[in-house]
Amino acid sequence: MNAFEEAKAKTAQAYNAAADLFDHPANTFWNRFGSNTVERLNLLPGERVLDVCSGTGASALPAAIKVGPRGSVLAVDLADKLLAEAKTKAEAKRLKNLEFRAGDMLALGYPDGHFDAVICIFGIFFVPDMAAAVEELWRNVRPGGRLAITTWGPDLFEPANSLFWQAVQRERPELYKGFNPWDRISSPEGLAEMLAEAGLHNVDVNIVAEPAVHPLSSPEDWWTLAMGSGYRGTLDQLEPDQLQRVKQVNLAELETKSVCEIEANVIYAVATKPLT
Repeated sequence: MNAFEEAKAKTAQAYNAAADLFDHPANTFWNRFGSNTVERLNLLPGERVLDVCSGTGASALPAAIKVGPRGSVLAVDLADKLLAEAKTKAEAKRLKNLEFRAGDMLALGYPDGHFDAVICIFGIFFVPDMAAAVEELWRNVRPGGRLAITTWGPDLFEPANSLFWQAVQRERPELYKGFNPWDRISSPEGLAEMLAEAGLHNVDVNIVAEPAVHPLSSPEDWWTLAMGSGYRGTLDQLEPDQLQRVKQVNLAELETKSVCEIEANVIYAVATKPLT
């Protein structure tokens, strides 16, 4: 298995495991930033949208509402359990203009310029070669269409994140992560540089950094977030007793420090493809 296939497998496994808590009330940031991204696209009725790394529909559902019954949204994710949740929510909202597909966002096989808009929120950094991934997504955008890439800004989920990894390191040093894949693009400059590598230079790209926090009503909210997100991939590698100790230590630190909110800074990029 090559690096790309291994990364895909690990991502799918982690997020399928996290599906049971992904939409927990403690994890409202998915819908918050999904809706914000869609608003920045100014979608029009009748447009065709590709939403990759779709999760449980945080951007696909509001996009479907925006484009209306004459438009369409294709929601793609590696984690079929997340898409099943998205489909249930779409049915509850009686949205009939959505299609859900479990698979690789870079192997969809559509002709050049097939979509009016392509959306990728908190997902581009899961691909080892981010620039190559953006290049493929950009290929799917029609002339005059838009590509939206949303990623995490600096200090994601601090101070809880650092306390989490310190607790993991004490139990299983080999699982400790000193670097996150999104660190390279966690500033407007870094994101712009990566987009330029993908060929999006001399293109109208609007990049906005948005400072934000995510509230925690209690330390338990943090643990729910961890179990319902990408952290799950690490947590599922711990033995039950190790997992319990990590949880106790992590939550005790949050309690001691009276942490009631965590950093959730975001960077939005919307690129418009030239007409010629």
